[in-house]
Amino acid sequence: MTRTDAGLTQNPHAVRDTREKNLEVAIGRQVRALRKHHRMTGADLAAKSGVSVGMLSKIENGVISPSLGTIQTLAHALQVPLVRLFSGYEEARGCIQVKAGEGVETDRAGTRAGHQYNLLGHLGSNATGVVNEPYLITLTDRSDTFPTFQHEGMEFLYMLEGCIEYRHGDRLFLMEPGDSLLFDSDAPHGPENLLELPARYLSIITYPQKD
Repeated sequence: MTRTDAGLTQNPHAVRDTREKNLEVAIGRQVRALRKHHRMTGADLAAKSGVSVGMLSKIENGVISPSLGTIQTLAHALQVPLVRLFSGYEEARGCIQVKAGEGVETDRAGTRAGHQYNLLGHLGSNATGVVNEPYLITLTDRSDTFPTFQHEGMEFLYMLEGCIEYRHGDRLFLMEPGDSLLFDSDAPHGPENLLELPARYLSIITYPQKD
């Protein structure tokens, strides 16, 4: 595949502005920054939002905890989504390490004898709104072929060892060490022809977090 930066909008090396660990202070800073961005005085924003000048001053200085209704009113007056006012808050971010050989062996729908799944990490509820499930999948000479899978989200495969033909929809892809495959997992998919065993590959599944 030819390298292209088209559509890649994130700079993975960019460092975000310093985050605030106090929620009230973080909200206040966002309100003040957005007010100034719109070139509004405190009195202007108070008049537009219906929040008193005194209350607004306390919010911007982080000395009170505004109600959700007040935050929503200010967000509307500042013409930003509600969540924007929380964007400067430093939340705890999850991180899991799994040492070599310690991935939890697990069953997934469609697992057959000789198909071994090792879950390499899992973060539950998180701030991204996305669930990520990385698996190390091993197919041995005892393996029989899969029924095809279908599930929501996206899936990324990276071939480590062996050789298989992997089905996605009505297409077959030859997968050898170093090959990768990224696809919409709502289409029927799965390893169809096991050509060189044992075979091992990484499968990383992402899908929206449920409420």
